[in-house]
Amino acid sequence: MIVVTGATGNVGRALVDRLLAAGRPLRALTRDPQRAALPDGAEVVCFQPDDPAALLGGATALFLYAHPGAADLLAAARAHGVRHVVLLSSAIIQEGADETHPIHVMHATVEQQIRDSGLDWTFLRPGAFATNALQWAPQIRAGNTVRGVFAGATSAPIHEDDIAAVAERALLDGGHEGAAHRLTGPAATTNAEQIAAIGAVVSRELTFVETDPREAGPELFPHAPPQIVERLLRTYEESVGVPPEITDTVEKLTGTPARPFTQWAREHADDFGAPA
Repeated sequence: MIVVTGATGNVGRALVDRLLAAGRPLRALTRDPQRAALPDGAEVVCFQPDDPAALLGGATALFLYAHPGAADLLAAARAHGVRHVVLLSSAIIQEGADETHPIHVMHATVEQQIRDSGLDWTFLRPGAFATNALQWAPQIRAGNTVRGVFAGATSAPIHEDDIAAVAERALLDGGHEGAAHRLTGPAATTNAEQIAAIGAVVSRELTFVETDPREAGPELFPHAPPQIVERLLRTYEESVGVPPEITDTVEKLTGTPARPFTQWAREHADDFGAPA
């Protein structure tokens, strides 16, 4: 039995679909099972940390994302026979990184908790997610102008299902214990180029209007806590004109090349109001 936390998130849901297609029994943890809309083949359990047996009983592997309660979950996992943890970490963890960055602190803390747990582990360290482009969806559905920061900010965004594909291999195949896999998309793209790619799939000419970073707020970063926005802005600014890290890890581990952002945009056209 494989337990998947964050089962309704972008990566977690893709992993659930993959494990079910592979015929593997899984337990999907979610805060609200009634609204999760997960496939019938998954055992869906309410994520209640005070009942670890219901969450982890009979499990041998755990897919985990970094969250404040990870230490308690790891202790419960070990007590209930889990042997291997695959963590959705972050590419921000690397030699020379700013270890005070809130995103670094969050992921490095959970990585260390996993090392200290005594469980076998595999860390997935993806860079920018292609799904970050969904932050622009409300503006694109409303019109042809997109306000954002740093049009030239550069990344190699990775498709969420490519992350899930690597997670699947780490969970089902041997030999990934003790590995930290750095994951990226196959090519560099700027914010402005991402907007153009989305425009192509929704059959509209979209215009990226660069906003003063000092005026950036919740409307541009709706899912980022206020204390993180300033650091995110600095990260984006530092990426302007700088070639991003690009790895071929997805292809090496899955046998299939990582999908480019243009493909991600086509697959998510409906999120941006593609014409019927």
